[in-house]
Amino acid sequence: MFKKAERKQAKLRLALAGPSGSGKTFSALLMAKGLGGRIAVIDTEHGSASLYADIADFDVLELHAPYSPERYAEAITAAEQAGYGVLIIDSYSHEWTGSGGCLEANEKLAHQKFKGNTWAAWNETTPRHRKLTDKILTSPLHIICTMRSKTETVQGEGKKVIKLGMKSEQRDGTDYEFTVVMDLSHDDHSAIASKDRTKLFSGPELISEETGRMLLNWLNSGVNPEQRAKELLVDSIADIAKAPNMADLQAAFNAAKSIAMGFDDLIAQVIAAKDKRKHELTPQEQSA
Repeated sequence: MFKKAERKQAKLRLALAGPSGSGKTFSALLMAKGLGGRIAVIDTEHGSASLYADIADFDVLELHAPYSPERYAEAITAAEQAGYGVLIIDSYSHEWTGSGGCLEANEKLAHQKFKGNTWAAWNETTPRHRKLTDKILTSPLHIICTMRSKTETVQGEGKKVIKLGMKSEQRDGTDYEFTVVMDLSHDDHSAIASKDRTKLFSGPELISEETGRMLLNWLNSGVNPEQRAKELLVDSIADIAKAPNMADLQAAFNAAKSIAMGFDDLIAQVIAAKDKRKHELTPQEQSA
C-alpha cells in the first residue's frame, strides 16, 4: 500500500575517503565528538587511531588480518552490545583490499573451487560482502567509515606537488550505500561532499565537531517513526476493542500489527488488546 513519503529520524552513514595523510582518522574523531555519545573505533591501521587519544575520548578494537567481512560484522555487533553511540570503521578499505579481504579471498576461492574462474567465485564472495553492507546499514549506531583513495600526484602552482585522492579502495558502487560521502584533500585537509543527501555541504568543509553537530541536527529533524506509530495505533487499537466478531477482530489485529511492526513494545500492546477483546467475545460472537 502506498503512503505519503516522510523523512524519518535516522542514524548517520558517512564515508570519509582520501589519500594517505589527508586526515581521515582525525576528521572522523572530530565528527564523532560532535555527534555525541560514547565512541568506538575499529582500527585496522595498526594502532594509528590511538595516536589521537588526546583529541577525543574513545575505545578502540585493533582488528588484524584476516580482514574478512565476517570479522568486521562481529566487531560491529560487539560495539552495539557494548552500548556505544558512534562507531568509526578505520579503515573500511581493508575488508576489500587487505589481507584476507574480499579480493584476496575471492582469488583463493577461484583457484580452490572454480578452476581459476574468479567471476564464478564472486557468486560466493559477493553475498559475504553484502551481509556486511547490510549490517552497516541496519545498525542502531552512527557509523563513519574511512576509505583509502588511490593517490595521484600532480604539480600545482609554484611547482608545488599535490596529492589527489582518486578512486576509493572498496567495491564499485560502495558510495551509493552512504548518506554522505566526503573526499578529503591531502593538501589542506578540507573535505568536499561527492554525495550528500543532507544538502548541508555546498563547498569545501574543514571538518570539526560542529560538522558532527550539524549532521546530528539534520538526522534528528525527521519524523520519529515510533512516535508516529503510536499515534496511528490509537484508532487501530480502538477498532480492536470494539470488534463485533472474530473475523473483524482478526482484520483489526492485522491492520494494527502492520503499523506496530518493528517496535516490540507496540507489538505487545496490539497482542494484549487482541487477547483482551477475544476473551470478551461470547462463544457466538467468536464463531460468527
